[in-house]
Amino acid sequence: QAQLVESGGGLVQAGGSLRLSCAASGRTFSDYAMHWFRQAPGKEREFVAAIRWSGTTTYYQDSVKGRFTISRDNAKNMIYLQMNSLKPEDTAVYYCAAREGYTDYNMYAMDYWGKGTLVTVSS
Repeated sequence: QAQLVESGGGLVQAGGSLRLSCAASGRTFSDYAMHWFRQAPGKEREFVAAIRWSGTTTYYQDSVKGRFTISRDNAKNMIYLQMNSLKPEDTAVYYCAAREGYTDYNMYAMDYWGKGTLVTVSS
């Protein structure tokens, strides 16, 4: 019933930027920690970024620190991932995920998942 739908993926050149959006529906996610995970071809799904319900505390995978910014707008039930200085190794399907309560790096701790949006970064 509850859904998360990602958008904003596409093809960009290295050094470019994209802003991913995650629209929540079916329920409010204002009391959920929100996350972005990604999965590159042939690789395991990995944690990218997370934000607490308050929006005041964020977490990032080391490889994206300083380049990616996660944010949320609880009034609109929206979550964003601003991606700057993109690298070819950022190429992956990016997934939005929600967890009631606090953030977690473990994908298996998530309560809801979107179906993903593909980001392709060319060299």
